Amino acid sequence: MVPLYMAFLVGGLLCVIGQIVMDATKPTVTPGHILVGYISAGAILSGLGLYQPLVNIGGAGATVPLSGFGHVLVQGTLKAVEHKGLLGAFSGGVEAAAAGITTAIVFGYVVAVIFNPKG
Repeated sequence: MVPLYMAFLVGGLLCVIGQIVMDATKPTVTPGHILVGYISAGAILSGLGLYQPLVNIGGAGATVPLSGFGHVLVQGTLKAVEHKGLLGAFSGGVEAAAAGITTAIVFGYVVAVIFNPKG
């Protein structure tokens, strides 16, 4: 089990990096660019075998941010390709991330129903 302070440090460091990039490149790099960049970086690092050591050190601090989503997609795809062949390349990532995707949709819907946006 990863110590709580390590999850906090790793997750905080990932957030600080994104904030520094946004502040240093304003208005060129938007939050959308950061989102896509983190998912892509997590996927690439995972594919190269470099993201799992970060998960081992930081636990939820590495798996909860968007880079962790990229990691889950790649790991799910690799596992599905092993078992299903080429079809796994198309279904594995979504299967592995299904719980997170469903949670985001359900909570997004609930918040949209409960709260009335201003503006």
